[in-house]
Amino acid sequence: MFSLLQNALNRMVKAGNLIVTDADGTDHRFGDETGKVIHVQINDPSLYRKLALNPDLHTGEAYMNGKLVMKSGEIYDLLNLVASQIDYGRPESWNPVDRLRYYLRTIASFNPIHRAQKNVAHHYDLSGSFYDLFLDRDRQYSCAYFENASQSLEDAQLAKKRHIAAKLALEPGMRVLDIGSGWGGLALYLAEMCDVEVTGVTLSEEQHKLSRQRVKNRGLEKRIDIRLKDYRLLDEKFDRIVSVGMFEHVGLSHFDEFFGQTRSLLIQDGAALIHTIGRPHGPAATSQWIQKYIFPGGYIPSFSEMQPAIERCGLYTCDVEVLRVHYAETLKAWRKRFLNHWDEAAEIYDERFCRMWEFYLAASEMSFRQEGLNIFQVQLSTHQNVLPLTRDYMVEAENRLRESDQKSRRLKSISR
Repeated sequence: MFSLLQNALNRMVKAGNLIVTDADGTDHRFGDETGKVIHVQINDPSLYRKLALNPDLHTGEAYMNGKLVMKSGEIYDLLNLVASQIDYGRPESWNPVDRLRYYLRTIASFNPIHRAQKNVAHHYDLSGSFYDLFLDRDRQYSCAYFENASQSLEDAQLAKKRHIAAKLALEPGMRVLDIGSGWGGLALYLAEMCDVEVTGVTLSEEQHKLSRQRVKNRGLEKRIDIRLKDYRLLDEKFDRIVSVGMFEHVGLSHFDEFFGQTRSLLIQDGAALIHTIGRPHGPAATSQWIQKYIFPGGYIPSFSEMQPAIERCGLYTCDVEVLRVHYAETLKAWRKRFLNHWDEAAEIYDERFCRMWEFYLAASEMSFRQEGLNIFQVQLSTHQNVLPLTRDYMVEAENRLRESDQKSRRLKSISR
């Protein structure tokens, strides 16, 4: 029975030093026996066929349930070893399961308002104490911006907010909409550092509750309004719109709806900045395991899927920046912190949940290192004369903000 999985691993693992112990206790070696030893034990023989035919779903499930155990190395090492030797091709080169899921990806990411709120609650309404174990003190749960290799996670997350603020070309008194405002860190930064009024919308009850408390703690109730509301239900006008890490939850069939609503919410001379995970090799389906256990309804876009929707709604694409590897470094920092606080996380939930979360962080980091996932920062405007003609203003604004925010009181209003 092991032969099916053995053949699959022989095809995939040409380099490295992988040992797999089957349910009978027999060791099988794969690779060229170079590098770090990665030793895996499979305790359930029914997994052989599942792992060979659908590793995307069953590897994570087996690790969560204790049926795939790491005897040497971490689960990240195993995923990274295999992923580094896979050729991520087009749909015609995928197996039948992945090909079918590719054609059904629109249905899988269908997110009408009632379903979107349920999907958000699944992930973002987890215990705040849990998120505090591995996020920075501002609880930024999106890709940081590492200006240098030695930068701390806290400083890189501050740099991310600064980088985004600079691209928005803000002026005092402007009205800014933050779609998917999280725990309020970006809204607080924009209000305090850029002297603007911010409306934030989130579908997470936990995020909404804490965001409002943070705003109150800072005495910014007159300048920041955080609402528990779907962005599709807004009917106002804003000078600027920003969305960080939310577009991945929109769903492929809702792209026109998202950009159309963005256009309708902007004033005549308005601009927006969309920060999203993106695929470099064209459209593909969301990982089965991620969709089932972590982000139901989630969908990572390719730029070729975003741009047509932007064009159809009448927005201008003014600037596109691709952040490479920054999210891999962010996830690495989160994973290390999470592993250091494993016992505390297990007290909040349980060991199975911890294995699930470790697998999520490890698989996500591997995706950014080996599969080429990256971050798109797409700047949009209502017409081509809204923003300056060169990017110099971004650099100048970022430098000004750096001088100010380095001297200001850090946003540490979340207590542990």
